[in-house]
Amino acid sequence: MPIREFSVVGRRRPSDEDPNPTVYRMRLFAPTATHATSRFWYFMSKYRKMKKTTGEILQTNEVFEKRPQTVKNFGIWVVYNSRSGTHNLYKEFRDTTRCGAVAQMYMDMASRHRARFRTIQIREVLELPANKCKRPNITQFHNPQIRFPLHHRVIRAPSRARKSTFLAKRPNTFFSN
Repeated sequence: MPIREFSVVGRRRPSDEDPNPTVYRMRLFAPTATHATSRFWYFMSKYRKMKKTTGEILQTNEVFEKRPQTVKNFGIWVVYNSRSGTHNLYKEFRDTTRCGAVAQMYMDMASRHRARFRTIQIREVLELPANKCKRPNITQFHNPQIRFPLHHRVIRAPSRARKSTFLAKRPNTFFSN
């Protein structure tokens, strides 16, 4: 399932001693709304003295990207548990959406650090301007003169009728620019 972004709003259930409890909102990345509410209660029990039985969810909404057609730079701050301890990380990714960047981050964490989804806590995801990016694998794409040469281009037949299985000469795959 693809990763989606949700905004979950919840609070402690109102009681006689606290008729107006504090409302908390979190932006969470999860495959479904049910997973997002589950993660909400996980973090609330960790950081505030509140759990699902003493609280209530007021709202769960999916958050969509404003401009999903343009490529953006994202900085992601992560805390994860490894086999040896807890670590803080900062990573940068280029993608068209926040969800895409977070999905890249989960794949990267799984491959480089063997970290599972449940051990990773995303602290912050920010869209970065080009001058704020630090990592060379991201800044290499900020060059306005960047070119992607096309090597070994094989010319295909324009239609199936013109296609032949055997030809008398080798194909020319090099074309000067």
